[in-house]
Amino acid sequence: MADPLPGPDWRNPVHVLAFGLGAGASPVAPGTVGTLVGLPLYAAVAGWPLPAYLVLLGVVIAVGIVVCGRAAADLGVHDHPGIVWDEIAGLLVALCGAPAGWGWAVAGFGLFRLFDIWKPWPIHWVDRRVGGGLGIVVDDLLAGVYAAMVLHAAAWWLGA
Repeated sequence: MADPLPGPDWRNPVHVLAFGLGAGASPVAPGTVGTLVGLPLYAAVAGWPLPAYLVLLGVVIAVGIVVCGRAAADLGVHDHPGIVWDEIAGLLVALCGAPAGWGWAVAGFGLFRLFDIWKPWPIHWVDRRVGGGLGIVVDDLLAGVYAAMVLHAAAWWLGA
């Protein structure tokens, strides 16, 4: 049996953020549970003008690179499964400019999880070759871009 992964120090705010306020500590599907944390954040900002949304997204990404990198270094595990800030950022990318409505948000959630798990080219390639906080976050951003492309294509196709 493999050694268990180290857990976060819940007194450390970097760990709390990296673990999605605790969602990443889920014993089952921490990435999916962590992505769920992004839905209320998305709901709070979905109606924002696109430039404001993009500024928030930039902040989430920049903070994520730092927070994920520091938490991974502290834990000694690159891309620890409990580090889920990157999933939150990826979901916000997936839903950027999405049509209004929970159906679209759920579809974006599903598409993001699909691409994040599947990791089609170049996501898998980037995931294996980029280190540190950027490496932890960038594969989720790419999964979010793939999900956004499919979501926007569906919206166009459906006239939404």
